[in-house]
Amino acid sequence: MKHSIRKQFTYIFIGMMAATVAACWLLNTLFLEKYYQREKQKNLLEVYHSINEAIGENTWKTKEYSNVTLMSLCSKYGIAGIVIDIRTQEIISFGADEKQSHRQLWDNLILTDRNDGDYLLETQQYRMMIVKDQLTKTDYVELWGNLSNGDMFLLRTALDSIRESVAISNRFLAYAGIGSSLISGVVIWFLTRKYTRPIMELAAISKRMADLDFGVKYRGKTENEIGILGENINHMSKELEHTISELKTLNMELTKDIENKEKLEEMRIDFLSGISHELKTPIALIQGYAEGLKDGILEDKGEKDYYCDVIMDEASKMNEIVKKLIVLNHLEYEKDNAKVERINLSQLILHYIENISFYLKQNNILLSHNISRDLYIWGDEFKIEEVMDNYFTNALHHVKEDKKGNKRIHVSVTEEEKTIKITVFNTGEHIPEEALERVWEKFYKIDKSRTREYGGSGIGLSIVKAIMESLRQNYGVENTCEGVAFWFEAEKA
Repeated sequence: MKHSIRKQFTYIFIGMMAATVAACWLLNTLFLEKYYQREKQKNLLEVYHSINEAIGENTWKTKEYSNVTLMSLCSKYGIAGIVIDIRTQEIISFGADEKQSHRQLWDNLILTDRNDGDYLLETQQYRMMIVKDQLTKTDYVELWGNLSNGDMFLLRTALDSIRESVAISNRFLAYAGIGSSLISGVVIWFLTRKYTRPIMELAAISKRMADLDFGVKYRGKTENEIGILGENINHMSKELEHTISELKTLNMELTKDIENKEKLEEMRIDFLSGISHELKTPIALIQGYAEGLKDGILEDKGEKDYYCDVIMDEASKMNEIVKKLIVLNHLEYEKDNAKVERINLSQLILHYIENISFYLKQNNILLSHNISRDLYIWGDEFKIEEVMDNYFTNALHHVKEDKKGNKRIHVSVTEEEKTIKITVFNTGEHIPEEALERVWEKFYKIDKSRTREYGGSGIGLSIVKAIMESLRQNYGVENTCEGVAFWFEAEKA
């Protein structure tokens, strides 16, 4: 990744390391030597005060002081010195080596002119300055003057070692800094992986959330800021999923409401069109025959009775249409709540067959069934009776002779795992394929002239559709080799 946090962390860490090393190198170069000089000055003063105190207390001749205290200070700080009395007799000397004998210290104290130059420190008792030894060409910090008893002293420490130390220190710091920066860069590169990996995981989760995929969750167990972020993302994912689910539900309900509104408008238009068409003919007949009776154009009693029979028949058809439309309206607008109860299906069918037995006999219709025992279903008894009535009525009106010259209706009941399928078959003409789906529409008639003969309104199967959908059960129609079969299913009790 071009702008990886891992790379940025590594670059920043290496940069900070390099900057720190460079700063240390610059501080060494500019201030270490001066700092070293100040420390040397403090060391010289410390030795001066120790010697002055020992001479004042007359303990300087003891072995404990000369061999332990004084030699320890001189070895520790690299200081050489000499003390002489007012008669120029040497009292004590220390710290001299082969390169710097006591005599050289003596000569430096007695013979060197120290009035010229800049003093680092000056009091009534002593003075401090940087001098160059003419013999060794070495720079020293020297402290010289008088002790409290009047004796003269000279203390000195070399400065050349500090310059070499600064150079060595800077070189070592440069090498160590470069090496440590590279090593630290490699280490930080691998260490940051531990932190960038969960961040990349969170980035992948957020991307999937942006695509409305809320199935993935952050599984990290850390309790640091990344862990808290992961928990918050999981919580946000859950809330977003819940919110989007609610929005989808509301959207579906809104869509359904819009569809229902459109459907209701279509139903209203279809209803007005259908009812006006269905009522147009009987109203015209009633009006015509009623006007004929009113005008007295009929003198024969038989003709008058015929006119009255027509008016009554058409009025009955209109009444039947209105009743079915009321039933259908209740079903479609869900005003007719289902009363689910355990129903003896076998008894219901057999009772209906018994009621129409006279009509069957009168029209030479053979009705058979396969019911051999009591079968029970869950449902609304009134609605199931309405479905059976419409199926039987449809079969009675459309049954025709088969090849053997028999009009046959067969009722079959088939048990399935959770449902019972009821089929009403009648011999007769097949329903055209394009009409198989439309027979359930209101006012739809395949043969309008024939439907008019038996008073069909085209509403019965629409009622069946509304009832079965309210009961959430399957229904349908199919052509068979000898006729047509209408069927529906009910929940087994």
